[in-house]
Amino acid sequence: MIQLSDLWKTYTLRGRSTVVARGLTARFATGRSVGLLGRNGAGKSSLLRMIAGTMDPDGGTIRSDGTISWPVGYAGSFHPELTGAQNTSFIARVYGIDTEELRDFVQDFSELGQHFHQPFRTYSSGMRSRLAFGVSMGIHFDTYLVDEVTAVGDAAFRRKSEQLFMDRMTHSSALVVTHSLDLVKRICDEVVVLENGHITRFGDVEEGIAHHRKITG
Repeated sequence: MIQLSDLWKTYTLRGRSTVVARGLTARFATGRSVGLLGRNGAGKSSLLRMIAGTMDPDGGTIRSDGTISWPVGYAGSFHPELTGAQNTSFIARVYGIDTEELRDFVQDFSELGQHFHQPFRTYSSGMRSRLAFGVSMGIHFDTYLVDEVTAVGDAAFRRKSEQLFMDRMTHSSALVVTHSLDLVKRICDEVVVLENGHITRFGDVEEGIAHHRKITG
């Protein structure tokens, strides 16, 4: 379970302020996959980062009774001079899991080939996302935070990524940000729509998608 209580957050980019959370209070239950929708710039990714603990709110609290992933696919924590294999091994040690097991899993899943043993700074954006997704899925979390990551790669890789994600969801929860409404229909149990720092919740996925289309149309 994740509990947001009276959460406030405003950030300014290029002189323009955006309210991400305006006294936002919500609870995300364990064992549910929730689609987080809203117009571009509404602050969906920022909300994920606050839940992950990589961005501080201006006020309010975020509590959880389980483990939460970093935003899946986020590659900002990788060291540019270390190889993909070395970065993977470092993260395994941080989380106290078997280094060789995680490294083997990520190498096989990411399909990076020889690039897995080359410096991260040489990776394309797609390669970085594949490495980050593989590392994220190789570690068990009670709740996964997902931000557009299953859109990475060709059609075959996207199908493989979605299948792996669905396998993880048999034992975990997720909060999913994506532009793919078809993906939301396939993997989500409910929808929340973020707008002007508030969320509107829909137990019916189709109803939530219809509301999202209305405010973004």
